[in-house]
Amino acid sequence: MARRGWPIQGRLRWLCLGTFLLLAFLLFAYLLECAPPADSGLALTGLGSEPYGRDYYQAVLQEQEERHQSRASSLKRQIAQLKLELQDMSDKLKALQETREQEAHPEGREQDPGDLLEYLHAQIEKAEVSAGARLPSEYALVPFQSFTITKVYQLETGLTRHPEEKPVRKDRRDELTEVIEAGLDVLNSPGEAEGPEDGMTVQKAGYTENDFIEGLYRTERDKGTLYELFFGKEGSADFQHVTLFRPFGPLMKVASRSVDTASLVINIIVPLSGRTDTFQQFLVNFRDVCIDQDKLVHLTVVYFGQEGLPEVKSSLEQMFSKENFSNYTLLPVNEEFSRGRGLDIGAHAWKKGDVLMFFCDVDIYFTPEFLNTCRLNTAPNKRVFYPVVFSLYNPAIVYGNQDLAPPVEQQLIHKKDAGFWRDFGFGMTCQYRSDFLNIGGFDLEVKGWGVEDVHLYRKYLRSDLIVMRTPVSGLFHLWHEKRCADELTPEQYRMCIQSKAMNEASHSHLGMLVFRHEIESHLRKQAYKTKAKAED
Repeated sequence: MARRGWPIQGRLRWLCLGTFLLLAFLLFAYLLECAPPADSGLALTGLGSEPYGRDYYQAVLQEQEERHQSRASSLKRQIAQLKLELQDMSDKLKALQETREQEAHPEGREQDPGDLLEYLHAQIEKAEVSAGARLPSEYALVPFQSFTITKVYQLETGLTRHPEEKPVRKDRRDELTEVIEAGLDVLNSPGEAEGPEDGMTVQKAGYTENDFIEGLYRTERDKGTLYELFFGKEGSADFQHVTLFRPFGPLMKVASRSVDTASLVINIIVPLSGRTDTFQQFLVNFRDVCIDQDKLVHLTVVYFGQEGLPEVKSSLEQMFSKENFSNYTLLPVNEEFSRGRGLDIGAHAWKKGDVLMFFCDVDIYFTPEFLNTCRLNTAPNKRVFYPVVFSLYNPAIVYGNQDLAPPVEQQLIHKKDAGFWRDFGFGMTCQYRSDFLNIGGFDLEVKGWGVEDVHLYRKYLRSDLIVMRTPVSGLFHLWHEKRCADELTPEQYRMCIQSKAMNEASHSHLGMLVFRHEIESHLRKQAYKTKAKAED
């Protein structure tokens, strides 16, 4: 019985399966027949409101295929264009590298134009690491920013940022920490340091972060970021100068050399006429920094006219007798005062060969650290240094809520309401006498206050020397009253007043002076309300 039931059960299964398939086919036919008409918003051109039939789906597929083919053709054209541009750039780079190789190594091996290292070295050459670039004007130079372990001295402050950034922003702190660590790796790696002149390696003591003195950096958009780092042991006159460059990629070692400043004399040249009280203040700073601490400075004073000359001469003689200091020269000149003429006379008066000169004004205050910065950022026939001075505001306004302004030493702070970076001034500079003479010195035919400084600065920009321009923490311009003469034309007088206002106080302090009557009125009203409430 069991065996006879098996064929019957098989037939039943096939019958059920056939019935199910028939019902499924009928349901599919019904759905196709009862499908709604096509939405007019989705209808293809030429199909109108036809139902979603086979033609509709074929048209959609054809449209998508055409769109993809158009996109693919566009991408192919872009890829072909990029390949042509890349080939063109490669040809130009190859031609440039071949030209440089022929000039530098006429008999050497051919270089691979695709070598990334060669490209990075080309970026270094463009970044004024080993030689200066000729620039059209004083506005074309990208200045450096200076920094220490905890502070960054920046020029581009605007109205919201501070001339001295402390604490340093995290992103910048991380960057500068990496740079300092890279500099330490260079110094502490065996055989990395180069001799001062002959390229011989020297044995050196291990350096730590505490030996970092200061650094400079600047970023040029088409090149990269250049870092100049200075390290030194406390109490030692031997410094280490490390140059690093980040060509929009990993840091690269450029140079590491020893800089010995133990016998590097600075000739400070000060042109002067009158202002004997200010000169007394200058000598106090000179005595504390140059005589008591640095001890490697010569002072040259070029004095114009006869009025005040005896007082200046007496002050220098007293300094000689009290401090046993004879490294000074007083050059009287019976002419009308000219700063450029005075500095030129002082430079030519030196007869002991080449010397590092610091062109200084009588109202400048400098620290011992600045003198080393001056030495470290100059090199004969290679580099001149144009520091940006921090100019102090009128202490009577800055400290107006005090009976007396604090001593000068306590005013030397880099705060937004205390002063500003005088980035438009080019009078303070460190340069070797040989470079000054080779460049042609000042153009003494140019008339006008400060104009000769700009002309000398432009000469260096248009030469092959490297111009180092950076704010310096140890160089201050002390405030002094500026008088606008009645003989000036209305336009000159307006410009004089604008300059005076710029040097007088910060934006916020000047605003407080402008609105002082409104502020006083507000305070009187508040006092009256307080008194009325107390009486109630």
